Amino acid sequence: MYEIPIILEDYLNYMETIKGTSPNTAKEYFFDLRTFFRFIKTRYKLVDPTVPFDEIEIDDIDLDLIKKLNIQDLHAYISYVDKKRDNGNYAKSRKVASIRSFFDYLYGKVSLIEKNPAEHLEFPKTDNRHPVYLTLEESERLLNTVLENKNEEYRKRDYAIMMLFLNCGLRLSELSSIDFDKIKNDDTLTVIGKGNKERTVFLNDGCVEAIKSYLAVRPKDSKDKKALFISKRKQRISNRAIQHMIDRYLEKAGLDTEIYSTHKLRHTAATLMYKYGNVDILALQEILGHESVSTTQIYTHIDNERLRDAIKSNPLSNRTSKSNNKEPSN
Repeated sequence: MYEIPIILEDYLNYMETIKGTSPNTAKEYFFDLRTFFRFIKTRYKLVDPTVPFDEIEIDDIDLDLIKKLNIQDLHAYISYVDKKRDNGNYAKSRKVASIRSFFDYLYGKVSLIEKNPAEHLEFPKTDNRHPVYLTLEESERLLNTVLENKNEEYRKRDYAIMMLFLNCGLRLSELSSIDFDKIKNDDTLTVIGKGNKERTVFLNDGCVEAIKSYLAVRPKDSKDKKALFISKRKQRISNRAIQHMIDRYLEKAGLDTEIYSTHKLRHTAATLMYKYGNVDILALQEILGHESVSTTQIYTHIDNERLRDAIKSNPLSNRTSKSNNKEPSN
């Protein structure tokens, strides 16, 4: 267990218990802030320069040091992770978010500092990256690959898992944590998403059929009576086991596991819904459980043909310059 300063421990406890942040997100905040404080100790020459950066202890970080920090220190840190640790825009943005959240807590929630040095800390400009996803044909090929599994139990389990990923856009943690009692009326599923927020997911006919088919062969003597998906050890299947399983099928289907993953299957579901389902962006936001519509908007850039057709559908599209060849009337 890492030695952690009390001021950081209090902040992480606040994020988890009051704000409802998931343990995984709180852990990411901790790692980001640990790197930040290691940098600050180096910048302020509070550590022996022969100590490797990743071995610098932060348990002595206190309020007196934090009160000395200014916006220049924060800019210097972001510059450090950019140039020395080769962080991309996404990683830098997450670190900015962690710092801003921490100082917002100190300044606005517990009033431990008189000024907030992160108040004007900006997020780095990010590229508008298009989501990586499987095409419809690749998705079909992946599902057909699962159906080649000769073990009936694993074939039906893995097919149901794959169908939920590709149809509903679930996160990995949401899928692995599905319990029996979270499925109502066969086609309504309740999941716990990011920030411990609950949302309803509606299952289409393909998902309903796949789940029912799996339940017919699911081990009756499983150790976890509530879990929907069971591992070889007859316990709830873990996130890592699902990832390995998905990787095996991707590889067998001839799809690059360096490019595609469980999260890319979530992108695929969103893309297929947007391209073929005539789903508006607000509905897609609700389906995916995004807190901000700006996160969902990456999917509006995926279908150039749709945009091209929209422009062509304008009633003025057939008007040509020949329409203006008439002599003007006097």
